[in-house]
Amino acid sequence: QTRSLLGVFEEDAAAISNYINQLFQAMHRIYDAQNELSAATHLTSKLLKEYEKQRFPLGGDDEVMTSTLQQFAKVIDELSSCHAVLSTQLADAMMFPITQFKERDLKEILTLKEVFQIASNDHDAAITRYSRLSKRRENEKIKAEVTEDVYTSRKKQHQTMMHYFCALNSLQYKKKISLLEPLLGYMQAQISFFKMGSENLTEQLEEFLTNIGTSVQNVRREMDCEVENMQQTIEDLEVASDPLYLPDPDPTKFPAHRNLTRKAGYLNARNKTGLVSSSWERQFYFTQGGNLMSQARGDVAGGLVMDIDNCSVMAVDCEDRRYCFQITSFDGKKSSILQAESKKDYEEWICTINNISKQIYLSENPEEIAARVNQSALEAVTPSPSFQQRHESMRPAVQSRPPAARTSSTGSLGSDSAALSALSLDSLVAPDTPIQFDIISPVSEDLPGQAKSAGQSGRRTNPFGESGGSKPETEDSILHQLFIVRFLGSMEVKSDESPDVVYETMRQILAARAIHNVFRMTESHLLVTCDCLKLIDPQTQVTRLRFPLPNVVLYATHQENKRLFGFVLRTSGGRVESRQTSICYIFESNNEGEKICDSVGLAKQIAFHAELDRKASEKQKEIDRVKEKQQKELNKQKQIEKDLEEQSRLIAASSRSNQSSAEGQFVVLSSSQSEDSDLGEDGKKKRESEA
Repeated sequence: QTRSLLGVFEEDAAAISNYINQLFQAMHRIYDAQNELSAATHLTSKLLKEYEKQRFPLGGDDEVMTSTLQQFAKVIDELSSCHAVLSTQLADAMMFPITQFKERDLKEILTLKEVFQIASNDHDAAITRYSRLSKRRENEKIKAEVTEDVYTSRKKQHQTMMHYFCALNSLQYKKKISLLEPLLGYMQAQISFFKMGSENLTEQLEEFLTNIGTSVQNVRREMDCEVENMQQTIEDLEVASDPLYLPDPDPTKFPAHRNLTRKAGYLNARNKTGLVSSSWERQFYFTQGGNLMSQARGDVAGGLVMDIDNCSVMAVDCEDRRYCFQITSFDGKKSSILQAESKKDYEEWICTINNISKQIYLSENPEEIAARVNQSALEAVTPSPSFQQRHESMRPAVQSRPPAARTSSTGSLGSDSAALSALSLDSLVAPDTPIQFDIISPVSEDLPGQAKSAGQSGRRTNPFGESGGSKPETEDSILHQLFIVRFLGSMEVKSDESPDVVYETMRQILAARAIHNVFRMTESHLLVTCDCLKLIDPQTQVTRLRFPLPNVVLYATHQENKRLFGFVLRTSGGRVESRQTSICYIFESNNEGEKICDSVGLAKQIAFHAELDRKASEKQKEIDRVKEKQQKELNKQKQIEKDLEEQSRLIAASSRSNQSSAEGQFVVLSSSQSEDSDLGEDGKKKRESEA
């Protein structure tokens, strides 16, 4: 707006200069061309009559000035016949004032314009050098020199600008004086010359000229008073603006305003010029409703940069630039990296865009609503983002602390549900629970002294399958889906049975980020398989975290902001020994929260059916083993029976042979008995002894 207004004043000064040059040439013809004096006077009268047709951007519709010049033109028409003896009087009374205005005042405007342009260019160059200060290799001497250069150039630009504006304002008064004084001198010379012919100059004209002279003096006094006021204003502004010349003012003296819904200022935008190279361009940016606009110097209006409704904004680390932040559109297809001039502007831009993304600006009192939202978040939760506190809280406690009662609670981020209204917040989130904003492996938390296994040792992972000597654990999985996510935070919860646990955790984590100015988010690739969920580093392809799928007991998407989603992981250990703990992890995706939840649900269904198939296969194997065992027993029994039959046949055969031999012995015995009966008693005894 200032530069546009300055352009109007400069256009007016150019119009005044153009008109004064024409008037000067006309009066110079009166002075130089005695023979053409009548024609020159007629041209002067003609120019005075055309004043009302001039289109001055400032003061072009001054009726008093127009009527006065019209009356002068009428009188000059009557005095179109002049003499050479008037040349001396005309040189002193007519040519001198307009020459002074042309040579001194108008040239002063042109000189100040050039000086202002040089000071503005020096300031831009100093700001560019300051913006290029290295974040990693910071040299205090170079930083002090560049800061001093910015201070000097900014102060010089401000002082030059104020003197230039003062001269432009004074030009409006000098324009009237430069027009009236030469005419007044000319008429007085004519009156003096034609004293004896005063019958042509009535007393009414003299009274008119007297009034004009009085008006000129009044305009001069008004101009002097205005110049004095402007000089005092310049001095006051110099004293008040001295701290603002520093590019990065003290945040304790100039704190950031976090409830803004409109913001404007200069930012450096990064433009990619190649695959790895980029350039920075400084432009004026401003918000207009839910749009981010930019306007280059010299443009009539601003152009649309991005729609920031439902967008995401976060701080980013650039190579050698400070105070950088990234804005990503709601669909994730467009992003822009910008650099603020100071830490105050950096925080205000992030907070303003964050407020606009929530569409607070559509309400009647947007700043009051933004302040109320931030105050409600401050009263709702006071988290601790420290890793040390998180690590200590995950160790088993020696003595159990009594649960702390909550005196007040606020609703969830989305619309309030009936289940949440009936369920106390203490049954969802444990009191005094710290919030973890960094990605920490649950294995390293639960077992800090245990070394990581081979699958968790930071090995590079190909999310779409690996080839090599060792077979990856997800190679046999039939589901592989990859999503881009940003980790917002995690905290321990007391329940894992209702999606309200996820909603309440989202509310507390987002409120904690807003209160503690935690804008940084870690971007990762989330790989969903039938075995687990993996967080993979997009640069190094190293697995940051691994969540076994059976331990993911609950997952949900935010009811209103579908880019937010979270899941509850059930792990062993925690604050109290010999019980399982539940930790809720919250992420932000590029408008894919529902897709991720659907993918996790599909993975659990596939894993469930695979488990059923595995159990059925194991049961069938057990049945086969029982049948095989029964078959073996049956075969063994048959073998035993067969052996018994064989043994029975052998016994029967042995019995028959024994029987035949017994019959032979019986025959022999019978014959011997008959012989014994013949031998007598002595023969029997002898046979028995032989036997």
